[in-house]
Amino acid sequence: MIVRSLLTIWMALIIVAAFLYAEPATDFVAAGFPRQVSRILFFHVPTAWIATLAFLISMIASALYLAKRNVKADYIAQSAAELGFLFCVLATVTGSIFAKATWGSFWNWDPRQTSIVILLMIYGAYFALRSAVPDLERKRVLAGVYSILAFAAVPFLVFVVPRITSSLHPENTMNPASPGMDPKTLKVFLGSLFAYTGLFVWMLRLKIRILTIEGLRVRDLFR
Repeated sequence: MIVRSLLTIWMALIIVAAFLYAEPATDFVAAGFPRQVSRILFFHVPTAWIATLAFLISMIASALYLAKRNVKADYIAQSAAELGFLFCVLATVTGSIFAKATWGSFWNWDPRQTSIVILLMIYGAYFALRSAVPDLERKRVLAGVYSILAFAAVPFLVFVVPRITSSLHPENTMNPASPGMDPKTLKVFLGSLFAYTGLFVWMLRLKIRILTIEGLRVRDLFR
C-alpha cells in the first residue's frame, strides 16, 4: 500500500513537472524536437526503455526455467513478456503522436517505426504459442525457447537497424548529453525513467502474484 501510494505520487509529480517545470526545446536542430512536442521525450523514451528491459527479463527467466524447471521462472517470463508488449504498444503510440506533430503523419514507415511493428509481431506470436499448446509443461518449454530466440531480435531491431539506415527519428534520445538537455529537462527525464521503472517492477510483481494464485487454483482442481 505504501509503495503504491509513493509510486502514484512520484508519477503524478513527473507528469506535472513534464509540463510545468521542464522547458520546451528552443532549437529543433540542436535538441531534435520542435518546441512543446519535446515533452513527449518524458513519456516515449521511458516506455521504449521498459519494453526492452521487460523482454530482457523474460528471456533470462525463460532460460532459468529451461535450466531448472522452476514454475515461478515461467511466471516471471510470461509476466515480463506481457508487460513488455504493453509498453511496446505505448512506445508506438507516443512515437506516432510525435511523428504527427513533427513529420505531418502518424505513420511514415520510418526504420524505427517499422522495427517496432516487427517486434510487436514477434512477441504477439509468443502469446499465440502459449495459447495454442494445451499441455502445460510443453507450453512452458516451447514458450521458454521461443522467448530466448525472440530476444535475439530485440537488440538488432531496437539498436542496429535504425542506425544502419537513414531515419527521420532524432538520434541518441537515450543519451542526455546528445539532445543538449538543460538541467531541468535532464532532471525530469531521469526522474521519468526511474518512475516508469518503478511502475514496471510494481506491475511485474502484481502480475506474477496473479499467475501464482491462478496456478494454485488449477493445481487444486486436479487434486
